[in-house]
Amino acid sequence: MTTFQGRGRLHLFDLDGTLIRGSAAAVEISRQLGLSEEIAALERGFLLDGLTPDEFAVQARELWSALTAEQVTAAFEGAPWLAGIREVWADIRAQGGRCAVISLSPDFFVERLLDWGADAAHGSRWPSVPFTAPIHRPGILDAAAKVSIARRLCAEYGMGFEDCVAYGDSMSDAELFAAVPLAVAVNADRHLAGLSRHAYVGGDLREAYELVQKGAA
Repeated sequence: MTTFQGRGRLHLFDLDGTLIRGSAAAVEISRQLGLSEEIAALERGFLLDGLTPDEFAVQARELWSALTAEQVTAAFEGAPWLAGIREVWADIRAQGGRCAVISLSPDFFVERLLDWGADAAHGSRWPSVPFTAPIHRPGILDAAAKVSIARRLCAEYGMGFEDCVAYGDSMSDAELFAAVPLAVAVNADRHLAGLSRHAYVGGDLREAYELVQKGAA
């Protein structure tokens, strides 16, 4: 993997459909509970029928009422992750950059990526597992929140959007892609058409990262 010799950048990664290819945290969690059909119906509501992220979370919380920490671990470890995630993040940091994950998925899932080398991992705020509290709707992220979090991270790291690279796959990434000049569509759907400088289809994050490096060389 060629390294990018130059100014450190802030690399912003979506989770569902991006780092996890063809799936999502909610899908993997539901699989552990035998609720794949139920979560598929909720996903269709979100993608096609205007179900809001907070309402999705409320309904998913009800589906997952019996969820255990062990099942979350199994869902995380069994997810179809892209290859090379740790290697890419290690290289970003070696070059003086930062890497962050911003996802609408539950924070108890997203934050596990800190152990893989992410500098920051932001997900929707959910109650701890096992659940004893309801969803707090204002803590559930949406597409606009991704831009706000990215802006906050830029301030924290002394960077601007011109120093960022965004990686995403779907409509929840469109606002961030519109704000960040350099974006990579990873196994993306039609919602990101025309919004990215690079497009990647495949199963290895190192190959998507290489597109950015070659473009900056």
